[in-house]
Amino acid sequence: MSDPQTNRKQTGETDTDPEAGFSLLEIMIAVVIIGIMGTIVLLNVLPAQDQAMLQKARTDIATLEQALDAYRLDMREYPSSEAGLQALVAPPRGADAARYRTGGYVRRLQDDPWGNPYQYVYPGQHGMMDIYSLGADGREGGEGLDADIGNWQG
Repeated sequence: MSDPQTNRKQTGETDTDPEAGFSLLEIMIAVVIIGIMGTIVLLNVLPAQDQAMLQKARTDIATLEQALDAYRLDMREYPSSEAGLQALVAPPRGADAARYRTGGYVRRLQDDPWGNPYQYVYPGQHGMMDIYSLGADGREGGEGLDADIGNWQG
C-alpha cells in the first residue's frame, strides 16, 4: 500500500488545510487600502468635474450668444427680456414670422450644469445683452462655483 503523504506530493497537493482562507486582519488591511485609494481618486476627480461644469457653462453661453446674434441679423433686433431665450426656439408674439428662421436658432434650450435656466437681459448691464448662469447656488453673486458666469467675462 502506498503512503498518502507521498501520493499528495506527487500530484502537486500541499499539506495546507483545504479550508484555510483569509484572516480577518488580511481582509481589514485590504479594505483600508481600497478606502485610501478611493479617497485619493475622489480628491483628484472632483476638482476636474467642477472645472468641466464651469467650462460647459461658458461654452453654452457662447453658443447662446451666437444664436442671439443670428436672431438679430434676421429680426433686426435682439429679443426683449420678456421674450427671453425662448425666442431662440419659437418666434415671440408680435415678431415678423416671415423673417424668423425655420426651425429656430437653437434646437432646445438647455439648463446650466447645475440645473438652472440661463438668464438673459436686453439691454444688458455689461454689454449689448447679458447671458449668464447664476452658478452652483442659483443666486446672484457668489464666489468660486457659486459665482455668476456671463458673456461679459473673458
